[in-house]
Amino acid sequence: MSGSGVELSALVLQGGGALGSYQAGAYEALLAAGQQIDWVAGISIGAINGAIICGNPPERRVERLAEFWRRTSSVVTMTPLNGQAGIVKIFDESSAAVTATFGAPGFFRPRLPPTLPGFPHPPELLSVYDTEPLRQTLLSLVDFDLLNSGAVRYSVGAVNVKTGNFRYFDTARERIGPEHVMASGALPPGLPMIAIEGDYYWDGGVVSNTPLQYVLDYERPLRDMLVFQLDLFSARGQLPETLLEVAQREKDIRYSSRTRMNTDLMCRLHNLSRAIARLGPKVAETLKDDPDWRILNEAAHEDSTTIVHLIHRRAVGEGASKDYEFSRFTMERNWGDGKLDVQKTLNHPDWLNRKRAPGEVVTLDLTKDE
Repeated sequence: MSGSGVELSALVLQGGGALGSYQAGAYEALLAAGQQIDWVAGISIGAINGAIICGNPPERRVERLAEFWRRTSSVVTMTPLNGQAGIVKIFDESSAAVTATFGAPGFFRPRLPPTLPGFPHPPELLSVYDTEPLRQTLLSLVDFDLLNSGAVRYSVGAVNVKTGNFRYFDTARERIGPEHVMASGALPPGLPMIAIEGDYYWDGGVVSNTPLQYVLDYERPLRDMLVFQLDLFSARGQLPETLLEVAQREKDIRYSSRTRMNTDLMCRLHNLSRAIARLGPKVAETLKDDPDWRILNEAAHEDSTTIVHLIHRRAVGEGASKDYEFSRFTMERNWGDGKLDVQKTLNHPDWLNRKRAPGEVVTLDLTKDE
């Protein structure tokens, strides 16, 4: 089997809290470049950004993304005294402390009265913060009828709290509402589990922080595919020198979800699938009804895949609290970094001269040396 020749374009959005403004800036640059997106898959903050993208017409998407990020960053609007790493680090940690104390407007707020550790509470109250502000924000910024119309496929991942099983909610199969988006971003113990059809769900990042495998494997259309993967944590980094840097490095490794390992694995599986497809015409007719051959043949395809990695890499002064540091300064910095990384990628010779060989998997990371 082979792809149709019509390239399917997918946007894969990793989780990462306050770092998600990087994805918003990257999407602005992709839209400005005329890059069409057919499928958006997200985890956590990626699910929220994805809902805003899919739940608005193209001409309003950047405006609505900007509105969301202006709301969340509206408490700390001052800037660091200067750009020195030490000063920025103090600013970032102070801003994160403000968020931890007061929450992020339009996203989450502290529970009053607070949930008491060690005492039983209803599932919806078992968290430090309340996410009712996020529900109201989604209802105001996302047209859920448009999101479910099929204009752009939308998928979000969450984890069943009782079974521990990962589940994707997908507009290709079911209607998505605010609760599905909130469930994908319900990171415990900060944010509460969300009830969907009698089950309770937590943030998909508890199991896997990226939906890349879902897009490349599960229910994938047999077509050539272009995947823009927007990661908010870099698997690669420097050896820590302080305990604070240890905490940051551990978080980067944990939430990067082994992007490169998963990509390498998918390349090997893809090459195996190509080999089976090439073998098909050589198989004796007497074997084609064999159940084992039918299983192999179902996995055979020769569609090509290009994966473009766009990774938020450590900024000056950035620390372990970067995923809940919602200052206006940092939001705008991350947004600008995402925008710049896409512009550099789309103007890089390796992108401009890329070729799609039948059945080939190509990975591009064109900002890694910046």
